[in-house]
Amino acid sequence: MKPKIIIARPIFEEVLTRLREHFDVTDNQADKAWTKASWMQALSQHAGALTTGSDPVDADVLKACPNLKAVANMAVGYNNFDVPAMTAHGVQASNTPDVLTETTADFGFALLMATARRLTESEHYLRRGEWTQWRYDMFAGAEVHGSTLGILGMGRIGQGIAKRGAHGFGMKVIYHNRSRLSPELEAECGASYVSKEELLRSADHLMLVVPYSAASHHTIGAAELAQMKPTATLVNIARGGIVDDAALAVALRERRIAAAGLDVFEGEPKVHPDLLTVPNIVLTPHIASASIATRMAMANLAADNLISYFTQGKSLTPLNTLGA
Repeated sequence: MKPKIIIARPIFEEVLTRLREHFDVTDNQADKAWTKASWMQALSQHAGALTTGSDPVDADVLKACPNLKAVANMAVGYNNFDVPAMTAHGVQASNTPDVLTETTADFGFALLMATARRLTESEHYLRRGEWTQWRYDMFAGAEVHGSTLGILGMGRIGQGIAKRGAHGFGMKVIYHNRSRLSPELEAECGASYVSKEELLRSADHLMLVVPYSAASHHTIGAAELAQMKPTATLVNIARGGIVDDAALAVALRERRIAAAGLDVFEGEPKVHPDLLTVPNIVLTPHIASASIATRMAMANLAADNLISYFTQGKSLTPLNTLGA
């Protein structure tokens, strides 16, 4: 008999067809919304699952799902997983690194440019019919080329953004990370390591690319925003919760920083209402990896992780190591 797996959200039909060759599949192409209780009940009937980053696999879920063996996240982030608990329960966890790096870096830079050059503000102004004449200072924003790009988090995506800034826009790139890159990687990225305090103080554009964890919750709050230049911009393509969204809304309203661009939010898909009332912000609905080719690659890698686990005993891109 084929192992039973559940797919938490809709996926490409081509990937669904491929999974059905290997598994007895429960799909959710209708995009049914799960409560935690209904998710636990559904998951408990399956040996494997393909999740999309918002479906929890924590200690409570694992206790209710003793038959669960492997869960593949169709995302590089995995803050919906309690990886130590999954390891303790003998459940293989996996994610989809690498395949979304360049697309996400592209989008991060696009969001930086839109924020710096006030694209959202100016488009709304035009759509309201308020553009009647040209002015020398009309929506004058911040320079991108030749400015200082600060990156908090220098993994694969952070490095991709650094290369775009240094080599494409002649930016001075500084970064802070839990561990410093090798001299060779720093040279490749055109980036220099600095303290977090120096990063906040010196960046004209601050890009957040750190993974979310309890330790990184509100890495950027009121105190950190106060250290930034009043002319600086902040862009978050990491995870909601890295930024204190309420504190950011206050800083934007009071012009303590110039502007912000957010692709992720605390409690998403809900957005803090104060962020919707400030003009100097660009908001997108968690779409940094959203190209057709990249999302297809993510879905296929998640599928491959499940297929590999149930045929070979180990996922291709595991997040944990299980005992023999």
